[in-house]
Amino acid sequence: MKRAAVLFVCLGNICRSPLAEAAFRREAQRRGLEVEIDSAGTGSWHVGHPPDRRAQAVALRHGIDISGYRGRQATPDDFRRFTHIVALDRANLADLQGLRPADATAELLLLLDAVEGRQGKSVADPYYGDDADFDLTWADAVAGAKGLADLIEGQFQSRSSGRSPG
Repeated sequence: MKRAAVLFVCLGNICRSPLAEAAFRREAQRRGLEVEIDSAGTGSWHVGHPPDRRAQAVALRHGIDISGYRGRQATPDDFRRFTHIVALDRANLADLQGLRPADATAELLLLLDAVEGRQGKSVADPYYGDDADFDLTWADAVAGAKGLADLIEGQFQSRSSGRSPG
């Protein structure tokens, strides 16, 4: 059985998706989930670059060092490698739908689809904002990480036990 593999995607892979990756890594570790986790951008501007200093600062305030993360661009191969590709907003979701190959196996969703009462909502891009905007992004990432972990636990427990989901 294939284990869960999650890719978080925003525009540049320097603000939202690295924070979502970090929040989900923490949540997966807390729950003992065995899952491959990565992040990417739909754009190529920041390939090879570390996360925005403000994203690094908010993660560090929560005890997580993301300074070693490096930006990369999402590719069609990601749709076969990952079980879940999680867009941070609707524009990137649309871009990913356009990139999705015919033989894709990944489930494509918005991060906040996993949060009760926030389905269909986007995580606001804090890039042109201030520290408070990055704090809001972190809060959304944490909420999304918890909801996504619930979703993945349910899907993969059902598969391993032979039960069909809900």
